[in-house]
Order: sequence, then C-alpha cells, then structure tokens
Amino acid sequence: MRLSRIFAARISLALIAASGALLAAAPSHGQTFDPRYPVCMHVYSGANGGGGDWYDCSFTSLPQCRATASGRAATCDLNPYYPFTAPPRPRHRRSG
Repeated sequence: MRLSRIFAARISLALIAASGALLAAAPSHGQTFDPRYPVCMHVYSGANGGGGDWYDCSFTSLPQCRATASGRAATCDLNPYYPFTAPPRPRHRRSG
C-alpha cells in the first residue's frame, strides 16, 4: 500500500511539473499597438479568411487609415500608446 502511494505522489508531481513546463513554453502575444504611429486599423475576425482580430498600427492620420480600411471589416482608432504631445495653451494677457 505504501509503495503505491509514493508512486501516485511521484506521478502527480511529474504531471504538475509537465503542465507547468507546457504553460511556460506557450507562445505569448507581443504588444498589439506600435507606439511609433498615432493611428491603428483594427481588422475584425473572419476578414481575409483568417481567424482572430488584429491591429495594423502603421498610419500617420485617420484619413490615411480610413482609405486603407475602406471595403474591409475594419475600423480606425487613435493609438492609445502613441505619446501624443498636446500643444501648449496660449497665454492670454489681461489688458488693463
């Protein structure tokens, strides 16, 4: 009896270790949004006969992206990771 318990414990430990190794070796997704461009096109799943949505962040303006997305199952959005720099607000002098 005792030998079978030790064997079962070793098998369980080996299964846990193998599961952990498989999960650690699974491919991970990189950053979806390229921070170098201000506009991204989101292409929806089923488009182009493939599965899964994907993003193309290679556009410098919304009109450029919309022209590329025309006729496709896609939308264009501002890139949330683009470092937009707001222009400084003009200072108004008070007269008087």
